Order: sequence, then structure tokens, then C-alpha cells
Amino acid sequence: MTDHITPARITSLARNEIFVFGSNLQGIHGAGAAKQALRWGAVLGQGEGLRGNTYAIPTKVTPWQQRSLEDIQDSVWSFLDVANGFPCLKFLVTEIGCGLAGYMPPQIAPMFMEATANVRLPQLFLDVLAGKYQSPPEKWPEAEVIP
Repeated sequence: MTDHITPARITSLARNEIFVFGSNLQGIHGAGAAKQALRWGAVLGQGEGLRGNTYAIPTKVTPWQQRSLEDIQDSVWSFLDVANGFPCLKFLVTEIGCGLAGYMPPQIAPMFMEATANVRLPQLFLDVLAGKYQSPPEKWPEAEVIP
């Protein structure tokens, strides 16, 4: 059911779609999905919540300081409450916390176990929740040199 999966690459949004991205509490949306969110209504200075066609879930305190998993979980629960209150909207969750914040999908994905039907998750998070996630190798194999 690909209609319940957040597309790997989001370039546009329908009127009822909300881009859910990882942010920092200061609302400095300078890189990654946070910078992309500025296209759809996110504003500098707002690090959490619904704005335009976006929803910010803070995974960092500042652009340089990671938030605790417990604090991120609290923000995810707040997000899920909002999503539950707007069943006519489709929330497209990106791989929050797994890029610039430095967490691994098995640390973040379980926070979304209680997501309602209008919350779309990235394939990686769905794989974790289904027990199909395979972590990347500790060390990538050496590339073969062809003379």
C-alpha cells in the first residue's frame, strides 16, 4: 500500500498534505528537510508545530545540539494529537531525527507506532515497525579496484 508511505522525494504538496520535518527548537531552518519546508509555509523562529502546509518536530535544541529521545517522543506525541484532530489532512512524515540530528531509524520509528491512518511514514520507518529493518554495515566493503 504505497498510498500510506511518504514518498522518498517530495517536490510538491496537495492542498490537504502537510510536510512533517525535523527541526530545531530555535526554528533555524537552514538545512535538510527544514530548509525545504520553508517552501510550504514553515517560518524562521518557529521550531515546533503546524504552520502553512508544514509541521515541525524538533529533533535538535539548536542546529548543533541534539535533543534527547525522551523530548523528541514528547514532540511526536504532540504531533500525533494534532494529526488525530485533522483527519481530512494527510501528514507526510520525513525521516525526522535520522539525518542531521544523528539518530538511527530504530530509535525514532517506534515513536510513531500510534500514528493514525492520515499519517504517512517513510519506508524506512515502516520497515523498522514491521521488523524488516537492516542496519547499514559498520564498515562499507572496500571498493574493488579495476586496473
